[in-house]
Parts: sequence; C-alpha cells; structure tokens
Amino acid sequence: MPKGYIVANIRTDDMDGMKRFAEASAPVIAEYGGRVLARDPSPDNREGSVGGISVLVEFDDVETARRFYESAGYTSAKAIREAIADTDLRIVSGV
Repeated sequence: MPKGYIVANIRTDDMDGMKRFAEASAPVIAEYGGRVLARDPSPDNREGSVGGISVLVEFDDVETARRFYESAGYTSAKAIREAIADTDLRIVSGV
C-alpha cells in the first residue's frame, strides 16, 4: 500500500504562532504514526509562486493521513495555524 503524504505551504509572519502550532500538532502527528520529513522556511522555489514554509509529513497510507487531518486533535492545532497563516495543503498518495 502506498504511503500517504501531507504537503503544505504555510505563509505567515508570526513565527511565535507557528511554534505554538508545531507544539500542538507534533503529538497528534506522532499519534497517527506520522513523520515530518521536511520543514523548510526558505525553500528553493524553482517554479510557481507558492511561497512560505514548506512542510512534508509522511503517514503509512493515505487513509491514515486523512484520519489525522480530520481528527479532533489536529482540528484544535489547525485552529492556531488558521488564525495566523494562509496555507495551501494537500494529501497525496505515494508511488
């Protein structure tokens, strides 16, 4: 079964708020077996105009990534991020 990934680009100037979001989301990511593979505040954008902090989180499969995203724990953490940032986020299936 292919891995599931959350790919996010987060645009914010509130790094203290992002620290609170990371602290709130980390235990929920771990609860669902997720692994943060990349977190880069200054990615090397080669194409397109999406900027911000790039984050890549791996889960055992797409369904687990969806359950994580829809969980009460992540919904609570997500509220912190939504108050301070604009985000593009997708769940994708590995190959």
